[in-house]
Amino acid sequence: MLGYVVAEGRGEADRCLREVVAVLRDAGLKVAGAVQSNVETGADQKCQMDLHILNGGPVIKISQDLGALSQGCRLDPDGLERAVGLVAASLEQEPQVLILNKFGKQELEGRGFRPVVGEALMAGIPVLTAVNERNLERFQDFAGDICERLPADVQALKDWVLAQRAELDA
Repeated sequence: MLGYVVAEGRGEADRCLREVVAVLRDAGLKVAGAVQSNVETGADQKCQMDLHILNGGPVIKISQDLGALSQGCRLDPDGLERAVGLVAASLEQEPQVLILNKFGKQELEGRGFRPVVGEALMAGIPVLTAVNERNLERFQDFAGDICERLPADVQALKDWVLAQRAELDA
């Protein structure tokens, strides 16, 4: 019940997951989680990363401006943890699927959305996320045999979510 995509191209996974959210909502499903959008800020600066909380919550900036020459991680851990708290609280509304922008470095280290993924799976809520190719092996070590790689295709992802729900509702 843990589906994931490995999308090629900058921002492709984010775009795909945002489209899946819209399609699932149109199909009448109650969706929780967070999807990312990037705001371009100029040629000499890296983009601003925002998380859109799917249960009607705020948009949370999760990047820090470290300067044009910075090479370090731009993730704002406080922003991410705020988003995690809001998404975790949204599980009380019994969503039919949890969609998270990615299972990244923070999650691989046991932080970020990782506890929320576990909570959702324990509650029988299917989880859909994206994984970067370089994190794939560690993600699979975490997920074991409960994860399923899916194509970065909106219709295929919708079908997977609906199939997961059908199994749970049977």
